[in-house]
Amino acid sequence: MTNDEKNNALFVSLLMMFHSAAMQYLGKVKNPETDKIERNLEQAQAIIDMFDMLKEKTKGNISAEEEKFLSNLAQELKLNYVDEASKPEPTGGEPK
Repeated sequence: MTNDEKNNALFVSLLMMFHSAAMQYLGKVKNPETDKIERNLEQAQAIIDMFDMLKEKTKGNISAEEEKFLSNLAQELKLNYVDEASKPEPTGGEPK
């Protein structure tokens, strides 16, 4: 594996790690540590902002495929954020 291939794989892994964390913060998937659905829209927004920053900072320095992947993940998170933000705050005792 070349250094470029390794860096490309690490970049995709980094994006997936952030995406997974954001989906947990959006309450879309269970937190694996607590096995509970937990929602923290402030933290989700911070990760969405990070995706936007990465799009800006990597412009012209990543492949078209990577750029599309990054944009698609960012768009998915934004749509899910809007969906969750329109819902009332969950009360502690109700399972999702």
